Amino acid sequence: MSGKGSAKGVQEFKTYITRSIPVQSVITCADNTGAKTLMVIQVSKFKGRKGRKPAAAVGDHVNVVVKKGPPDLRRQTFGAVIVRQKYPVRRISGNRITFEDNAAVLMTPEGEMKGTNIKGPVAAEAAERWPRIANLSSTIV
Repeated sequence: MSGKGSAKGVQEFKTYITRSIPVQSVITCADNTGAKTLMVIQVSKFKGRKGRKPAAAVGDHVNVVVKKGPPDLRRQTFGAVIVRQKYPVRRISGNRITFEDNAAVLMTPEGEMKGTNIKGPVAAEAAERWPRIANLSSTIV
């Protein structure tokens, strides 16, 4: 009985989230690093189709460029995690949740958060995938 996923155990059910933040989108920065706006330049682990723009959803890791912020951060690339999106996210309970803006928090290459706190709410989908974000967020919706 040697299967490919036999050591994993039971795979939990992962809900589908519509990817609504394409490459070149300008989103807000939700942490206290000083950066104001970020531009998405790459979506990590995106499998797409020819001619389709890579897009991200809540909880996805993306590479961003700081567009507005302090001079030492501007025009530099960082990793970031999407914590809010305007497009409705459907939960297993049947509810749909939307946020006022698209927002992300900056991350270090080691997977730690660059800032020390998060402004505004964080989607539960992002908090369960990234425990460091869950620890530093004030409200998880």
